[in-house]
Amino acid sequence: MKKARALVLLSGGLDSILTVKLLLEQKIKVETLVFKSCFFGSEHAQITAEKLGVNLKIVDFSRKHFEMVKNPRHGYGKNMNPCIDCHMLMLRVAKEIMTRKGFDFVATGEVLGERPMSQNKQSLKLIEKQSGLKGYLLRPLSAKLLEPTEAEKQGLINRSKLLSISGRSRKEQLAMAKKWKIDWFPTPSGGCLLTDSRFSEKLRDLIKNIAKPSMDDIDLLKVGRHFWDNGVKIIIGRNHQENLKLRELGKNNDVLLEMKEPAGPTALIRGYKKEISEKSIQKAKELIRAYAPKARDKKRISFDMFSLDS
Repeated sequence: MKKARALVLLSGGLDSILTVKLLLEQKIKVETLVFKSCFFGSEHAQITAEKLGVNLKIVDFSRKHFEMVKNPRHGYGKNMNPCIDCHMLMLRVAKEIMTRKGFDFVATGEVLGERPMSQNKQSLKLIEKQSGLKGYLLRPLSAKLLEPTEAEKQGLINRSKLLSISGRSRKEQLAMAKKWKIDWFPTPSGGCLLTDSRFSEKLRDLIKNIAKPSMDDIDLLKVGRHFWDNGVKIIIGRNHQENLKLRELGKNNDVLLEMKEPAGPTALIRGYKKEISEKSIQKAKELIRAYAPKARDKKRISFDMFSLDS
């Protein structure tokens, strides 16, 4: 009998790890695929692929992903996470690779009912259809609760050895992890910044204020407290590490502002719609004072200002 080849989307989370393990248990040849974006990385998948001994392809789709995040066809979850459109985007790329490389099917770690927006039965069917993978998308953890795929119908995989997990409880998954001595998986929903309410708020403000943000602007959202002043962004570092990071992320025409004494936050000022005004610089000084406990009783504070001109 032909040995089946599966392309598995591997996030490095427990569900995707178990998906790979279930397929390997059936002697299926598995290769894995992970996507990295400005909102999540590939580190957990790389660790998992090495531990499981499977090949991993990394696809950076940051720009394409961000363009979709700005206006997702199927809307957002609780925060700025467009999970349905995100899965479709990944699976369309997976389908191209499957076709080009001759894989028999694509598999994911999706669990029926685990996420109310993107993993209900209707959404799973929609994602399968619109990604172009109808009949070729296997969800091994919930397969017995879903329609058989072509691989199951053709006997390339034994459906009786697949699972029927549903709902948000991870009891069954954790039991399997214990059985297989899998202890390197991250906490659920810990990898995507779009599920974080504070990051989502900063992202909404960026999209509202700037027509075409760059990847540098997205990276800057991951650091510090953010404030807007009529088209000018002021970012205040929250600790020494963030102060250093703001220096690193500064680019041409930005302004860095630091207290001379006592030690306090660094401010990075970035003008978008116009040049940085004295008014914005003054506001940045006020914000630095507000977040510098040692400066609150001092009447006069001097600042160092650095213009990062080209």
